Amino acid sequence: MSIPIALTIAGSDSSGGAGIQADLKTFAASGVFGASVITALTAQNTKGVTAIHPVPAVFVTAQIDAVFDDLDVRAVKIGMVAQRDVIEAIAAGLARWSPAHVVLDPVMVATSGDRLLVAEAIAALRTDLIPRATIITPNLPEAAALLDEPIAESESAIADQGRRLLALGCAHVLIKGGHGHGAESTDYLIGADRVVALPAPRVATKNTHGTGCTLSSAIAARLAKGDDLETAVRSAKSYISAAIAAADRLDVGHGHGPVHHFHAYY
Repeated sequence: MSIPIALTIAGSDSSGGAGIQADLKTFAASGVFGASVITALTAQNTKGVTAIHPVPAVFVTAQIDAVFDDLDVRAVKIGMVAQRDVIEAIAAGLARWSPAHVVLDPVMVATSGDRLLVAEAIAALRTDLIPRATIITPNLPEAAALLDEPIAESESAIADQGRRLLALGCAHVLIKGGHGHGAESTDYLIGADRVVALPAPRVATKNTHGTGCTLSSAIAARLAKGDDLETAVRSAKSYISAAIAAADRLDVGHGHGPVHHFHAYY
């Protein structure tokens, strides 16, 4: 039996904690072979992003076609997309190759606070990529930005925003509660017929670089292995919770350090 394959379409993080690097580490930790399409190069570390160099859309297309022409990709994770023409190239690639599962993490701002998506690309994200997604995984600020609304502050408001995001065309929404408050960090999985609350103890650490990338990649990895959507999300939630809890063991960098992708091994 061949190893399941997942593809990440995202930006490169030179410090190794987020983006393509986090995605490939997550795939490997999950027993999935990872392929990659790089949409942007970033000069960044645990303290912030100092430069972004977008990859031309035509080369993004070339990478997508090269991967799908040869590899049996079972799930795709999409992260940092940066520019409108890159979004259009990715959407066209998904239309050509029709992968079974697409996990879209609408990355807009890095953990450090640096903006990773130009404002004019948000409309393209809504119209071109969200309708192609099996699941989108915005945090509370991203969900609000996608809807041009204030950040939801209650469970009912989060569920309402999730349903409005579903109306954009995706099959499921996972609104992440890491930006919330309290002893628990609760994510909400919202589908057409129900809302599932997924609480986990909130970990007191500054080392959260790459959490969103890692969670969405873990979902894609589980989908590539054949899990149903809810099982994939629950497994991914457990994985990222453990990776955050073990993050302080790494002691990498002087800012927001990375989570521990290989916490189960060392």
